[in-house]
Amino acid sequence: MTVWVLGDQLNLEATPLQHEDHVLMIEAHEFGERLPYHPQKLVLVFSAMRHFRDELRERGYEVTYICAEMFSEGLDRFYDATPGTNLVMMDPPSHGAGERFRYLVESRGGSLTLVENDLFLTTPAEFDAWAGDASSYRQEHWYRHVRRETGILMDGDDPVGGEWNYDDQNRETPPDGWSPPEAPRFVPDEVTMEVIEFVRERYPEAWGSLYEFVWPVTRKEARQALDHFVENRLAEFGPYQDAMVRGEWALCHSLLSAAINLGLLTPHEVVTTVETAYRDGDVPLNSVEGFVRQVVGWREFMRHVYRRSMPELTTANQLDQTESLPAGYWTGDTEMNCLSETVGHVYGHGYAHHIERLMVLSNFALVYGVNPQELTRWFHLGFVDAYHWVTTPNVVGMGSFATDVLSSKPYASSGNYVNKMSDYCASCPYAVSETVGENSCPFNALYWDFLKRHEETLRGTGRMGLMYAHVDSKDDDEWEAISERAAKIRQMGRDGTL
Repeated sequence: MTVWVLGDQLNLEATPLQHEDHVLMIEAHEFGERLPYHPQKLVLVFSAMRHFRDELRERGYEVTYICAEMFSEGLDRFYDATPGTNLVMMDPPSHGAGERFRYLVESRGGSLTLVENDLFLTTPAEFDAWAGDASSYRQEHWYRHVRRETGILMDGDDPVGGEWNYDDQNRETPPDGWSPPEAPRFVPDEVTMEVIEFVRERYPEAWGSLYEFVWPVTRKEARQALDHFVENRLAEFGPYQDAMVRGEWALCHSLLSAAINLGLLTPHEVVTTVETAYRDGDVPLNSVEGFVRQVVGWREFMRHVYRRSMPELTTANQLDQTESLPAGYWTGDTEMNCLSETVGHVYGHGYAHHIERLMVLSNFALVYGVNPQELTRWFHLGFVDAYHWVTTPNVVGMGSFATDVLSSKPYASSGNYVNKMSDYCASCPYAVSETVGENSCPFNALYWDFLKRHEETLRGTGRMGLMYAHVDSKDDDEWEAISERAAKIRQMGRDGTL
């Protein structure tokens, strides 16, 4: 039997690799033309695959590595050389992928056995037993359940420190003059440079810059990135995890999500390393818990919500939003400092941290009225850590409130949130204190217009009562001015003049 290793399953400890020493890897190129994927994402996947191939061979595995246009072509070549071969693969998390691969293999005379995916902390069976027949889910409940079951950050039956989360300690903005530790950098080697040149030539329509590729592409580099985070960035990650600072794309964030999603790191080892640092007294609890919640809570939760909610998530649009993305999401050319800065981070690095994703990129698209599926495609093509199982629940469910499967309210806000958590507004041409008028912050009119347009759906939604008290306090003249300003902003977004 031969182990078929996908590009997001690059882990030497994966169970199938412990039992078989024949490996198949197919580097399929055609998918990179379906969307204008960020070139750093393409380089990261292809380079990591080639490095993993080389490491497998060094360890004595017999690796068949095929570069092809599509998986079907790669399998044709594989089965022409080895007819009737039986394959085993870890079940991929993207909806229907395992069964599609099984069909491709069986139609060529082979067989494909799908086994449990080792690259998550929890299994589908565990989540299904916890969730029962529920059709909507809440992350906090799942997060506490997982910690109880695994013992992560627990003292017996109680959470370490007596609290389940420390959000109230993790919403600080850095003081004047503060600068974060330098982000880790991994200089491309010969293999990566070859991939960079290939991507430049093969994908001229790719959206994003290849100027500064710094991502880890090997297990060794990924482990160095984890150690660098724990030693240099984790202590301040907690208090500043929601902050946004001009000129800083990484701040104290771990930058590990891409490596974890490729399999170069496992969530278990990442969480264990971070928890050990806390128990050794090296880092504060609020920082450790905040990071653990991202991995144990959100990553695991999103995987399972996606699995149970597909394929409906791909068309969900409960607010009937229809606008196209504003031009500034593609060009970064906008007077809005927050949007320009954040789009610049994505264009330059294929990355923006979670608050930039939720409260700038998704929030603005939400109140502007963007079709959630269009926003999801943009996230999917633009981020180095984006996979269908990641972006779909995060963007459709949480960022766009296109379904209430995982959130009880929309994550919508005016410019006040950005002003509180960043230094963007101080130097922005738009006035965050103004709702209407030529220089008023676009977030403000769009926010109130959003609440008014979707009042029938949102007024009775959890935790929205206070906002609708403010809606009720505005008179007809205010609403007319807000509506006119929101309409003008949308037109500016379409024209690229925002």
